[in-house]
Amino acid sequence: MELLATPAFWVSLSALTFLEIVLGIDNLLFVSIAIGKLKGREQAEARRFGVWGAMLLRIVMLSGIFWIIQLDENPLFALPEGWAAMILGTQDEHAIHAFTYFTIKDLILLGGGLFLLVKGTQEIHASVEGAAHEEAEAKSNFRDVLVQLAVINIVFSLDSVITAVGMTDILAVMILAVVLSTLVMAVAAKPLAAFIEEQPTMKMLALAFILLVGVALMADGLGFHIPRGYLYFAIAFSVGVELLNIRARAKHEASVNH
Repeated sequence: MELLATPAFWVSLSALTFLEIVLGIDNLLFVSIAIGKLKGREQAEARRFGVWGAMLLRIVMLSGIFWIIQLDENPLFALPEGWAAMILGTQDEHAIHAFTYFTIKDLILLGGGLFLLVKGTQEIHASVEGAAHEEAEAKSNFRDVLVQLAVINIVFSLDSVITAVGMTDILAVMILAVVLSTLVMAVAAKPLAAFIEEQPTMKMLALAFILLVGVALMADGLGFHIPRGYLYFAIAFSVGVELLNIRARAKHEASVNH
């Protein structure tokens, strides 16, 4: 109880909750896209699995926080430094070291980034090819979607937990921030999925954002951190422009109908 009375607790909780919500946007967009081909009860169950499963996984990871930290500290293997210098075209020791040594975390980020690139490309291809191709793609069953959600939850949860560790060392704050951010995601999940499905251009923007996140994850896995703020600003600007376009189209259609 004494901890709750300290300003540091509430400042850390507020900051970390906000950050977890921002980081959760990636996960929520992927959930909305992945469950798009499911219908009725299966779609609702997959949405709950994607949102609440991510929360449980993050809490479990936070409980094993020391193991998580070791994922980022103990290299599994290393490439010859000469290869790194040749590929990067630089003699910068920090860049060479980051590119040369690979940890479990790096491999998870690389695999997750590649998965997002493949999935995003497939979904964009399906959208461009049209309804006939989408019907063929709709053969993906409920179990396939759950597997995809489980894979991406592991990747995003790892990124989220390591971020939380960097902001505070109070486990209660980390877990409470995850729970609060998940409540926000649970409320936003269904309206966001419906909005994306109703607006084809918004769906394409969401897929483009998934591709950007995939590139960022692979860059992180290779030792090149891309600040997420750049990605979020780019997508926020694009979404703002598209919202104006949607409003303009709605006004034009209303004037034509009258």
